[in-house]
Amino acid sequence: MSQKNPSPHFANIVVLGAVWGFAEAGLGLGLQRCASLASGSIMTGVAFLFIAVAWVLTRRAAGIVLMVALVTLMKLFDAFLLGLPVKHGAVANPIFAFWMEALAFLLIIAIVKESLAQKKHGQAILGAGAALLAVNIFPLVKFATGIPACVLAGTGYPLSLYYAPIAVGLSMIMVPAGFWLGDRIAVSENAHEAFVRGKAFRYWISPVALAVSLLLMAVMRLAG
Repeated sequence: MSQKNPSPHFANIVVLGAVWGFAEAGLGLGLQRCASLASGSIMTGVAFLFIAVAWVLTRRAAGIVLMVALVTLMKLFDAFLLGLPVKHGAVANPIFAFWMEALAFLLIIAIVKESLAQKKHGQAILGAGAALLAVNIFPLVKFATGIPACVLAGTGYPLSLYYAPIAVGLSMIMVPAGFWLGDRIAVSENAHEAFVRGKAFRYWISPVALAVSLLLMAVMRLAG
């Protein structure tokens, strides 16, 4: 019986998920306070960059689910480093956002024709639609986690809606960028097929990248 080797796309998804998870910890304003100003909207655009790459590489929902699951685990690890409970607004709510962004992307990509999604303007439309859907779903986080979404000071208006134009505008750039990056990764795989299909890449690259990301997160949090 032949043993099924892991797909090289699996390794890429894990590596990219590790980078996204580290970016969430490093570029975010920290788990110790509620998202301020437009930070959540900016991170929405970053999320769609990685989600788009995962889609281009796998063309399956499973690739996106795997990446978001990995980022979720890294978010929980970050919370552990900071001594925060899972049911904290800076932990549970961003995790909810990850999954809603993935869901929004998959729903919009199912509506957008494949031929349109291959064009830059179609990808921009995909990014705008996914971001708009995601930011409108996010205020429902209270029903999922029991923790209300952050609101604009002095009002009851959710930050995700107030800064929606930033999330939408940035996603219109990030989703096409994700498609471009995914295509470049695919081209690189074809150009270095022997290495990509070798055991070193399949079995070692992804765990090493994940370990390095976790180590850097630990150093960053402990040093801070």
